[in-house]
Amino acid sequence: MTPGEISVLADLARRRSGVVIDADKTYVIESRLAPIARRQGFISMSELISDLQQRQDEGLIWATVEALSSTETQFFRDRTPFQQIAAEVLPALARKGRETVKAWCAGCSTGQEPYSLAMILLDHFPAASGWEIEIVATDLSTRALEIARTGIWPIAKADEIPLSYKKAFMLKGFADQAGKIKAGPEIRSVIRFFRMNLNERAYPLTGKFDMVFCRNVLIYFDQPGRERVVRRLTSFLSPDGHLFLGHAESLHSMSDCLRSVIPTVYVRKDDAIDDAKS
Repeated sequence: MTPGEISVLADLARRRSGVVIDADKTYVIESRLAPIARRQGFISMSELISDLQQRQDEGLIWATVEALSSTETQFFRDRTPFQQIAAEVLPALARKGRETVKAWCAGCSTGQEPYSLAMILLDHFPAASGWEIEIVATDLSTRALEIARTGIWPIAKADEIPLSYKKAFMLKGFADQAGKIKAGPEIRSVIRFFRMNLNERAYPLTGKFDMVFCRNVLIYFDQPGRERVVRRLTSFLSPDGHLFLGHAESLHSMSDCLRSVIPTVYVRKDDAIDDAKS
């Protein structure tokens, strides 16, 4: 691809999703777009990019943007935030006499993060305990969300799950599903998946969340976009809620509204940022 073609893709991704493309990683861009080009019958990246410019086909545009912004995930990725939830966040909610837990996983990809969170919450607050658990999981990619809703992965992914959780919440495939694992009905019942673009001006969510996860997503935004998204995310936190980010996502420029509890985990300082939702 030429620098001009990469610039076209970078501008498209930034305008539609806020994602910043690393122009130096041409091989990554081409590997993500090659399947789309083949499906559309194009023989080169140049043909795909030319079609994107000329036809303005919304379906093709969003397929391209989703491919460029795709991210990897896994069960219990970086155990520190999950340990913080088990050791501090959930006991604090219980001490306050709460009987509900509401969480949001923004940029949930193929679903391993919200299912991991569901296992922890249901382990601490089983259905019989009377607690109500709700997890909202959103992503830009319709393809990733289809996998997340199905809740089926290669069995090798099970190695990432603690044995006790694996036995309690996951199902092992047999016959035509051999070699796969599936999220069990208990954890599936507390998660709601839907498509959402973090670059939109308004988020179609209501209420406040005790936990908001947005890990390893903001690294794909430029600094103004990152700050804008974080303020919107924080505006959905309950007063004592926790925001969980990735290790590479620094918030030094946002000390006015967030305070670090431990690395990658933040709480809000005040309620002034509620205006960020508008």
